[in-house]
Amino acid sequence: MPTPIKHTLGMLSDNLRKRKSVLPLSRRRLLSWTKGLDLPRGGATVLYTGQMYQMVPAINAMTERLSKMEGSWMSSYFGLARSMNRLFNLAGLMARGDPREAREYSGYLRNIVALLRAAHVEFGYLYEDDLYAGALAHDEGLDDALKAHAQRVQTLLREHGVREVITIDPHTTDMLRTVYPKILEGFDLKVRTYLEVLEEARPEPVKRLSESVTIHDSCIYARREGVIEQPRDLLRRGGVTIHEVERSAKATQCCGGPIEMLFPGKSREVAAQRVDQLAKASQRVVTLCPLCLANLRRAAPAEIEIADVSAYLARAYCPATTRATGSTIETGARGELMTPVPT
Repeated sequence: MPTPIKHTLGMLSDNLRKRKSVLPLSRRRLLSWTKGLDLPRGGATVLYTGQMYQMVPAINAMTERLSKMEGSWMSSYFGLARSMNRLFNLAGLMARGDPREAREYSGYLRNIVALLRAAHVEFGYLYEDDLYAGALAHDEGLDDALKAHAQRVQTLLREHGVREVITIDPHTTDMLRTVYPKILEGFDLKVRTYLEVLEEARPEPVKRLSESVTIHDSCIYARREGVIEQPRDLLRRGGVTIHEVERSAKATQCCGGPIEMLFPGKSREVAAQRVDQLAKASQRVVTLCPLCLANLRRAAPAEIEIADVSAYLARAYCPATTRATGSTIETGARGELMTPVPT
């Protein structure tokens, strides 16, 4: 049984309209990962996180709480909860994430910066104007709220004089590269993922990893945005052997998102099925999307090691002094930080 769909989606829509994100986070939670990096503000080319990596700990916390309410008497109070959420950020209270998990995902962001710098790519960052792109609103059909928000994003990008965007996850990439040009007049920015940028720059590895993994392809990257070979080539040049699972590339299977907040039980079931498929190829899984990472980990047994691709790439291409997060292989824990993110 789902959570009350009408009121759950209503809360997300209200938040996007009023607070610029479906799960609004504090400025500190959104920007703490940038401390000490001295990223230039703005510029013609900017790194655009779309808040996705920062948001995952909150999504995990929200999903966990909603899964306990799924089908229970508490679900009858969602209408009241939506009314309260219009007055104050109730969703933010329900989405208080694990601080250690937040540090891990901040580490992935810092790794991506280190990778781009190692490849001598020049870019800036928009800080508080690096807004959520609206992927969940698009996925759930909240079209009016999405268009209003997309216009807000477009205005900010124009005000900053941005001409090219480097994205870091499939959802933000798809929104800015494919969806926005369809729903906004004059949205014509150049949009590339950091994986595409790195593949074009072809940095030399500083270390060959000599490890074996399998890749879980993001549905959006593989089927909509053509990002399939770039991460594989980067990993192979960094010394990683890839064992392909049967359902890979354009034939990849869903990780269980984006239904985790509407159908938590079904989402976990789909994720568990995917983990079983991946484990047949390797006990070490590389993901290309923060939501895929979260959904698969939620269903994976302890012996399956799942890490973001940036963790492997940072170890292969970045000096140890510049990278933040190692893979599970190097640290012995799921995404444990090699170098603490400044607080």
